[in-house]
Amino acid sequence: MDSFPFLIFYTILAVLLGSLPFSVWIGHVTTGEDIRNYGDHNPGATNVLRAGSRGGFLLAMALDISKGALVVGLAYQVWGIQDWRIVPVTLAPVAGHAFSPFLGGKGGKALATAFGVWIGLTIWSLSLAALGLLIFWRLIVSPPGWALLLALICLAIVIAIWFPRPFFLIVLALQSLILLYKEWADLQQRPSFRQRN
Repeated sequence: MDSFPFLIFYTILAVLLGSLPFSVWIGHVTTGEDIRNYGDHNPGATNVLRAGSRGGFLLAMALDISKGALVVGLAYQVWGIQDWRIVPVTLAPVAGHAFSPFLGGKGGKALATAFGVWIGLTIWSLSLAALGLLIFWRLIVSPPGWALLLALICLAIVIAIWFPRPFFLIVLALQSLILLYKEWADLQQRPSFRQRN
């Protein structure tokens, strides 16, 4: 099952699954609105919430995470592809979400899908570390793109110390290119500490 044709199959499946714009579809069904008219105009789960649907937000978030976790988890945990060959499979759902052909190449920020990829790879260990680091930096630094950059740097340190698998760092580096590209507008602003009220 870990032969080259199956890697191609997993990668294509991961791209297709990742490209499904669940948040846009769920937002339309639950609110009757195009969620891209809200907030940061991103086709992501947060804008389903901004459009007024908490249930839709939870469902969209769960599906965006799952489409990152499902194929990666099958390939890594079930079929045992646990070396550098998993790298294209891990990148595929994130790229699919960020550049969805269903949305003319203008996909979401892919953060939830990237989180799902780490669930597929490590179940909860690195995924919870990533979530904790992102929350920590979001509480301290603004704008959000800078918080993401700092969280990714810290996650690379965590991987290097506690999960010394070089291909994990490759996965993180390639994911980071996409995630930070989607946050480029934030990164062009000067970072600052969040004000405490």
